[in-house]
Amino acid sequence: MTEFAPDTGFRKNRKLKDALLRHKAFSKDGFSERLFGLLFSGLVYPQIWEDPDLDMQAMELQPHHRIVTIGSGGCNMLAYLSKAPASIDVVDLNPHHIALNRLKLAAFKHLPRHTDLVRFLAMPNERSNSQAFDHFLSPKLDEASRTYWNGRKFGRRRVTVFDRNIYETGLLGRFIGAAHLLARLHGVDLKQMTKTRSIREQRQFFEEQVAPLFEKPVVRWITGRKSSLFGLGIPPQQYDELASLAADQSIAPVLKHRLEKLACHFPMRENYFAWQAFARRYASDDEGPLPTYLKPEHYEVIRANVDRVNVHHASFTELLAKEPAASRDRYILLDAQDWMTDQQLNDLWAEITRTARPGARVIFRTAAEKSVIEGRLSPAVRDQWEYSEEKSRDMTALDRSAIYGGFHIYGKKA
Repeated sequence: MTEFAPDTGFRKNRKLKDALLRHKAFSKDGFSERLFGLLFSGLVYPQIWEDPDLDMQAMELQPHHRIVTIGSGGCNMLAYLSKAPASIDVVDLNPHHIALNRLKLAAFKHLPRHTDLVRFLAMPNERSNSQAFDHFLSPKLDEASRTYWNGRKFGRRRVTVFDRNIYETGLLGRFIGAAHLLARLHGVDLKQMTKTRSIREQRQFFEEQVAPLFEKPVVRWITGRKSSLFGLGIPPQQYDELASLAADQSIAPVLKHRLEKLACHFPMRENYFAWQAFARRYASDDEGPLPTYLKPEHYEVIRANVDRVNVHHASFTELLAKEPAASRDRYILLDAQDWMTDQQLNDLWAEITRTARPGARVIFRTAAEKSVIEGRLSPAVRDQWEYSEEKSRDMTALDRSAIYGGFHIYGKKA
């Protein structure tokens, strides 16, 4: 496992600065980039917001596959372990995500039972979780991760967040909390969505209670500013992509459309992303599903394969540059390319192409609908990959997280 500095902020995080900064500090765009960087340098995603079931369907994972993925909240790489691939390399520029990924892996390996795992990672207000950390996990963690979770924030050890509700924390968790507060100020309790019992009732609640919120002046004012959406993990570049979809350059209609998909296209009993958005927690046993990696039927195989994962505080390109040619099979880029310049995209895909075995696949998501690599990669690289356009379009419709405009699949040509 590549070491990381557990308390590195944006000012010292050269990897994140290199990925994000494009403009001078005192320009409007430069200020926006640096503000986002400051916010993004803390914990952002307690839960990943890409649907790993869709990923696994698109990748058709096999036991011999060697995977490289961005870590984020860690739910995806653990779900992939349910297919027992040969190896998974996890990369992330955010040291908080690195610490969370390593903790989740340790929880699978060292907590005694599946019920203990679910209690620790999924259930709110379990006051014994920090004690479980001290007894079972802390002695087994690497020094940097142990230091991180034993470190204090606002006077309390970081790990005590698992005694409360980790999904109410992080940049995204606080954003969702602010959205709930704003809705309540307008007389809407978003948690009532969890009381619906059918798609019809979900749509009725959305159209009568949620949709009108997007016409409120304060909501339109908020969504008209790039910084207001940094809490969703949307950097300035992605905001511009989203705004380009609307005639008035406001992303309020775009967000309304994405939330409508989350609220109305999948039954609440089948969509844990909707539970996190509307209830700020996972469903209990009789209410709905847990994420794939926490389902009991996958517990033993994931636990048995934890040691096949390596977590790196590095960029995708940085990691691949150190790997042999023709050594990887599957690449999961999340939405990271939306941040990238043409040069960064070409550097990344040059390394992907060099390290890809025959039949390799790359999957990624985009804020807007179109693939971000078309017309931007050098022909020498782009010509080695085939775009599965129809399948990508079908997969986009099936993504339960609902926050992205496009899901894209590329395969290495023979």
